[in-house]
Amino acid sequence: MRNIAIFIIGILIIYSCNVQETPPSCNGVWASIGHNQILNIVDSSTYEYYDITSISCYPVRKRSFNEIVASLFIEHDTLILREGQEFTRYARLKELPKICQNTLSETKKHDPLFNFDVFMQTVKENYAFLELNEINFEKLYKTQRAKLNPKATEADLYLLLEETFEKLNDNHAFLNAPDEVYDAIDKMFEDEISEDGMQELGDFPVANAVSKHHLIEDMTKDTWLIDWGKITEDIGYIQLKAMWLFADLDIPKGMVDSLGYVDAYGLTRINMFEGHYAEKEVEGANKIMKTVMKDLADTKSIIIDVRFNGGGQDVVSFCILRHFNPTRIQVASQKYRYGNRHTEVNPIFLEAHDQPYTKPVYVLTSPQSGSAAEMFSLATLSIPHVKRIGSSTEGAMSTTLDKKLPNGWDFCVSNEVYTDMNGVFYENKGVPPDYEIDYPRERQAFFRSVVSDLDKDKKNILSAIKAIEN
Repeated sequence: MRNIAIFIIGILIIYSCNVQETPPSCNGVWASIGHNQILNIVDSSTYEYYDITSISCYPVRKRSFNEIVASLFIEHDTLILREGQEFTRYARLKELPKICQNTLSETKKHDPLFNFDVFMQTVKENYAFLELNEINFEKLYKTQRAKLNPKATEADLYLLLEETFEKLNDNHAFLNAPDEVYDAIDKMFEDEISEDGMQELGDFPVANAVSKHHLIEDMTKDTWLIDWGKITEDIGYIQLKAMWLFADLDIPKGMVDSLGYVDAYGLTRINMFEGHYAEKEVEGANKIMKTVMKDLADTKSIIIDVRFNGGGQDVVSFCILRHFNPTRIQVASQKYRYGNRHTEVNPIFLEAHDQPYTKPVYVLTSPQSGSAAEMFSLATLSIPHVKRIGSSTEGAMSTTLDKKLPNGWDFCVSNEVYTDMNGVFYENKGVPPDYEIDYPRERQAFFRSVVSDLDKDKKNILSAIKAIEN
């Protein structure tokens, strides 16, 4: 889901692939630098992606070249694909690697052992935190593979992959299989009950309860993703519930009725070119933020609450945060891991707004502030008039590398390392606050601690602001 909004300075775009008179051609085979993907562009009519490791290569996407042509550029002999604000570089190959020319049989595609091996090879070649998490890869591989046999079911494979992710301590890992796999797993555990028998609380309902209680003047309109208004007579409050779902994707009503809005949205955006999707997210977020900032312009300070925000798109985070930024600034650095190397370090920039809010801003964070909400928090370290209140964020900083297994299941691993302007990275430990409120790190315990005493929650926030101001 999460694609970093990288504002890269100094990229000299020499040739554009969508200009006919340009001498170089985008046609041919290209290997991504840092993503283990092959891009094959055929006669300027179609493009095809392959996921590749040292033991596998198989096609995962084939579309019309017109979908990406406007986003492709050539710098010397490097192909650059722009997706939103992210630039991915590709090196030209003479031909499609031989391993990619071999078609997998249906039996091979669904072989649990082969799928496990591809999964683990992807981890070995791309997971950025084997050393940080003190993972002995070879030992883990042998131990986990021994639990699987050729007659293993899809449910067995899924549970083993989930268990392996837990052992890797990848805070941003993701695995998605067809519904029938989850149905089979449910049957395996249908007699189990929750440990405490208590109903789980969701982040959106908790966020709604907080904003409804805390706002003395609710100005929210025409959206369910951001609540805003005044928490006191002169302090504004903006609650960001997610860093995605802002785009107008024209989802069919029948699809929403069948799957629910969020699942229908997710399925729709997966089938879109990432660059077009990112642009729509920014367009939707900007439209709402224009109203938000107008409504709160007369406040003496603003609280931005991302405590219940599990993330989404960094491009949305940056789109929102730039409303508080008067000058284009570098806020972080990023690099990808692939094989035994890392890519070159890319600077990440936050653009300025033409009418920024430069009065004091207080960002509320918690252990449930994850992914793009953490990138939002990380970027605030470089904005002097923004302070953070609460607990350290989740510690799932890395953008994920999206992949498919041979059997078609989607999965991803964390393959990027982000650092602040002092070279500090916050994976696992999270971005720290300036003023600590000791929230429980366990999800349900945190949610319950807030909703059980909303008066106390509001009092803690306002007390923290007073302490910082004094």
